[in-house]
Amino acid sequence: MIAEQFDIFLVATPGLEAPLAAEARELGWAVEPQTGGVTIRGGWQDVWRANLMLRGATRVLARMGSFRALHLAQLDKRARKFPWAEILRPDQPVKVETVCKASRIYHAGAATQRIERAIREELGAPIAADAQIVVKARIEDDLVTISVDTTGESLHKRGHKQAVAKAPMRETMAAMFLREMGFDGQQTVLDPMCGSGTFVIEAAEIAAGLIAGRDRHFAFQSLASFDATGWRAIRDGQGRDSKPDPRPMFFGSDRDAGAIRMSQQNAERAGVAGVTRFDCCAIADLQPPEVPAGIVIVNPPYGARIGNKGPLFGLHAALGQVLRERFAGWSVGIVTSDQQLARATGLPWKPPGPIIAHGGLKVRLWQTGPL
Repeated sequence: MIAEQFDIFLVATPGLEAPLAAEARELGWAVEPQTGGVTIRGGWQDVWRANLMLRGATRVLARMGSFRALHLAQLDKRARKFPWAEILRPDQPVKVETVCKASRIYHAGAATQRIERAIREELGAPIAADAQIVVKARIEDDLVTISVDTTGESLHKRGHKQAVAKAPMRETMAAMFLREMGFDGQQTVLDPMCGSGTFVIEAAEIAAGLIAGRDRHFAFQSLASFDATGWRAIRDGQGRDSKPDPRPMFFGSDRDAGAIRMSQQNAERAGVAGVTRFDCCAIADLQPPEVPAGIVIVNPPYGARIGNKGPLFGLHAALGQVLRERFAGWSVGIVTSDQQLARATGLPWKPPGPIIAHGGLKVRLWQTGPL
């Protein structure tokens, strides 16, 4: 039988566990930061709320139970006794993923087959490689821990961003970088290389009190534990009464007119077109908007994926010069994989943040105090 309260693992982008823990704590959970994420404790309503509300988690795993298994025959027997019917529905396809570590069962593929067979034969649910419902088995020190991925598509897919630029910043990362910059919804935010507008739109949503997952479907809606009435009550009760400044407070610019069109369309779908402004503008022509000084945050090209690194030193130097000369009082954050590019700006950086995995690269947030 599944306990009413269980461990819930909030998966973080590696390197962003600390701001995710802070966010979860602010939402009322007791948190246990770990490598790769944060553990909280709760029931199914906590799972629903975590998926809906958290801006920094990439997915939410519900840890359903565990048992010891020293060999495959024992795994087969105990997997058949696991209370699958309390978690999974027989009409919903399931996929199983297994990791083995320091255990006598070392063949993940063979372990996956045993668990899949138990689900198929004991519950009657079909097994499919493209199933939205994913059961994750971790076998470590001969202990088999069964979790279910309650999210489905990664939580960075908020549900309203259709147009995407090259090497985009994920929404989950953007939210945590804004948090690391001290953004709480009150400050002006400007991104002078905005691409598809992620930093600007994420900041505007936070300021407007818009819920991260308001426009999307989650895997937990197809689980046996799902209660549509309870879910509606949670979803409809989480909006924050907020009266954002009616003037644009969140600004993006880019030299690419296509990027500006993308950003504007994404902002409209997200419901924040009224408080955002996007302009086609080269770095040399960048001017501070006529609002109180706030945060400049930018994810410029690093040269690792897009183009050649040589010209990027000139770009970073030009960006740094414009910010130093025109943006007095603004704090600056740059996400980059290359400390030489960061230093080429000539900006007075604090020690850089932790290394963060981003699309196969290792990036860091470099930030200044008010210039």
